Amino acid sequence: METTSTGSTKNRGAERRVPLADGGELCAESFGDPADPALLLISGLSAAMDWWDAGFCRALATGGRFVIRYDHRDTGASRTDPPGEPSYTGRDLAEDALRVLDAYDVDRAHLAGISAGGGIAQEIALEWPERVASLTLVSTSAAVPLAPGKSVDDAGLPPSAPEVRELFTNPPPDPDWSDARAVVDHLVAQERVYAAAGFDEGFARRIAGQVVARSVNPASSGNHWTLAEGEPLAAGRTLADLRAPTVVLHGDADPFFLLPHGQALAEAVPGARFVPLEGVGHQVPPPAAWRVVVDEMLRVSG
Repeated sequence: METTSTGSTKNRGAERRVPLADGGELCAESFGDPADPALLLISGLSAAMDWWDAGFCRALATGGRFVIRYDHRDTGASRTDPPGEPSYTGRDLAEDALRVLDAYDVDRAHLAGISAGGGIAQEIALEWPERVASLTLVSTSAAVPLAPGKSVDDAGLPPSAPEVRELFTNPPPDPDWSDARAVVDHLVAQERVYAAAGFDEGFARRIAGQVVARSVNPASSGNHWTLAEGEPLAAGRTLADLRAPTVVLHGDADPFFLLPHGQALAEAVPGARFVPLEGVGHQVPPPAAWRVVVDEMLRVSG
């Protein structure tokens, strides 16, 4: 299994530009044979697709999946708005996943989402169940009520760890966005908090370097935290309504959504499997966890 990551052309997949109604485009990449079952990887808020490392994508492709990753709006090489002025909503981020599938002529795909990307995957599976073959939910929590009459708040799930709350309460100053090295340092410092025990500085720095090198405007990624929800998705539905085969993968060292979030999610989704990831924080699974994660993703999408 490949466990290294570089920004060289030979390690990248086939790129595609996905048109949006406003004239902008999303940047997407694929790995593997288009004849294989499609697996769409959905990043978390403010995260470019590079965090789904190319080596990880190739391992999934070797397992017989046509793997697609993409940059959300305002991340990587996708269209951007000025910082603080997003022209789209949270619903648009969810619908963008379907736009990417449409661009690849995929009617039905396996979805894997990390953090807020896992929330997007849940909403898509409830709003457009015919488009979803299976779900892999990574380091995330319930995006809709757990069951009729049972909200997420009713579950009494724990808050984020103090170091994460401190990051939100007293965020560090923005870097000089024109200084690539400073931006990389900024991204690595944030990853250190979220990844916690799973932090690998060398790996994080390589990925952050790719993100900065590819980004149209790194400062615009913060727009995700200011988005209006837009027209609600999955209105009136709960996790008990999910019918797609589901696996929940959750780091036992996650400081953002502590482990009970993943456990509650798996318990609420009919038939879901729960797989704790030892020593993994709030992050796209690092190389040390790839073998377990790839096996579980291939299993649920088999």
